[in-house]
Amino acid sequence: MSVQFGRWNFEGQQPPPDYIEKVSAFLAPYGPDSNESYSKGGVKILYDAFHTTKESRRETQPHISASGAVITWDGRLDNRAELVIELRDSLTIASTDVAIVAAAYEKWGANCFAKLIGDWALSIWNPNNRLLVLAKDPIGTRHLYYSIDKDQVTWCTILDPLVLFAGKTFAICEEYIAGWFSSRPAAHLTPYVGIHAVPPSSSVLLRLGKHIVSKYWNFDPAKKIRYRTDAEYEEHFRVVFAEAVQRRLRSDSPVLAELSGGMDSSSIVCMADNIIARGAVETPWINTLSWYNDADPTLDERPYFTKVEEKRGRTGCHIDLGARSQKEESEADSEHSFMSEFESDRLAATPVSNRRPSSELFKQSLAYMRSQGHRVVLSGIGGEEATGGGVPTPMPALQNLLARGRFVTLVRQLNAWAAKMQKPRLPLLREAIRGFLFPTTVDILRDTSSLPWFDSGFALRHRVALCGYPSKIKVFGPLPSFQYNIEALNAVQRFLGSCQPYSELLREVRYPYLDRDLLEFAYAIPREQLVGVGRRRHLMKRALVGIVPDELLNRRQEAFVPQEQKEELSAEWPSMLEIGGDMVSSSVGFINAERFLEMLQKAGRNEEVPVGSLKSTLFLESWLRHLTIQGVLTNSVPTKRQNCSHHSERLPRASEGSEESLLAPLEAKELPAAAHSPKFS
Repeated sequence: MSVQFGRWNFEGQQPPPDYIEKVSAFLAPYGPDSNESYSKGGVKILYDAFHTTKESRRETQPHISASGAVITWDGRLDNRAELVIELRDSLTIASTDVAIVAAAYEKWGANCFAKLIGDWALSIWNPNNRLLVLAKDPIGTRHLYYSIDKDQVTWCTILDPLVLFAGKTFAICEEYIAGWFSSRPAAHLTPYVGIHAVPPSSSVLLRLGKHIVSKYWNFDPAKKIRYRTDAEYEEHFRVVFAEAVQRRLRSDSPVLAELSGGMDSSSIVCMADNIIARGAVETPWINTLSWYNDADPTLDERPYFTKVEEKRGRTGCHIDLGARSQKEESEADSEHSFMSEFESDRLAATPVSNRRPSSELFKQSLAYMRSQGHRVVLSGIGGEEATGGGVPTPMPALQNLLARGRFVTLVRQLNAWAAKMQKPRLPLLREAIRGFLFPTTVDILRDTSSLPWFDSGFALRHRVALCGYPSKIKVFGPLPSFQYNIEALNAVQRFLGSCQPYSELLREVRYPYLDRDLLEFAYAIPREQLVGVGRRRHLMKRALVGIVPDELLNRRQEAFVPQEQKEELSAEWPSMLEIGGDMVSSSVGFINAERFLEMLQKAGRNEEVPVGSLKSTLFLESWLRHLTIQGVLTNSVPTKRQNCSHHSERLPRASEGSEESLLAPLEAKELPAAAHSPKFS
């Protein structure tokens, strides 16, 4: 995954050389294959390459288009052949991805973004119009951040440089923290007021006096796929799933697949083997990496991933989570402290421990990847949401029938589900109707009053984010099942937005289940195909017979029952002396320190407390203290409600000039305050 960085000074002066040197040195480990730049008219762009395809090795970036637009591209273009045919006057099948994107932009302008299928993030600087466009793929698998100051705009595919080298401190975005507490923050947010993330499926237009965020593509709720037989649905699924996997096998080095033993990862590996056997891809082979823990029943997947290995005739790399966790827990016990997760000097730009690269599991994974020359990793993330995984629920199907007024079929479905679930029909019907009337809160923070240490103003302002962005079914909107699919996708997008890269573990992660064409198919077919009465992954299991081992297809999914949390953990709680009297999370207005310390004392006495939320608050406090030590955090109490939205800032207005025609495709549209989504699991 290559990295890009840019800064545009409105007055035309170049950024200071020492600033560019610092940024360049920081980015270099993420892009070891080349170090290129563009510099002209107050704009400085850096590009460090991490090659994964033979075409990418022939790229020169930033790329200058025929009209002079400066294009920097980090991505994989899946519909290369189709675009080359449409743009055949200037391209050949051997053209690089960035050359195809440049030709598409020359022909269609910003309307080309909807035509680019794949995982990508790009920036386009138009020196003639003095216009900057940032855009990201519809799913949001790549990162792209930007900050706006009074005299400049800075953007980067990695968050850290925008924080480390800004030359100023930042206030923390309240909504980001509220979203972090519940599940994951909305995809357009970062922890810092003034630094934004380009939302999935969106472009950002920046010019003097303009800052416009536009949605360029959406899934079509009107698209329907209907067949006469189940066999036709199964064949179509095999085709789009095979294409989704094949697209992500485009690599000139061996590919590594995560193989957990579940349906998602196992199906990817088995389908990849079929594709490679046909000689349909460039990659020479695919290896697997599996984790197991024989001591933990919830992680005992070895019997299943070994079935996949037996089928493919190749054993992958196995890592024992149990042995490693015991060793690391022993080390942690001997050196445990309140700030232990953030003892490294490395900036933790988001609330994720900066000690992870030093863990034994991390080092073992890295050693295996390096030994095999892996640069691409396939992940099964998104599989449950796309194929109807998880506990089978009748709600979307029942709500579809209610919305359509198909009451006879509704009664039949109610009877079938009630019998399967061994529940009365009336509660099921009541739950389905309730979804149209009230938002469904799916997170543990159903009632913020259960966390009395939260600052009352903070909890009131961000109750929606604290409750996991609950939403209700729109009666006159798309089919409820379509709305349900979009909510599930939003949750995955929020998860992807929270994943930060490590320079120590260079890899490009690809997600076959987040393929745009595969998701369009899944959203367009009847819900009953994905989830039968009491049957999860109904279509997927039928379609992959003979491809995936029967032991996995017929595996009975046990309901997950979390073990009870033991409260006699007083030794794990930090002392009042260790916490101290001045809590950063209190000074910035997130919690009430006095009430929090009272709850901590109760925990130390083994009284009943919300353990998970208490630990999350301690983790947040240690992260905020880390930011203070790093000189990042503004040490002041907010005096007014923070606005973290994309429209909270405007670039200085130009003193002359009119809107060029290039602006026409980028109509300004209102960006929601947050992507409402259920908790990702």
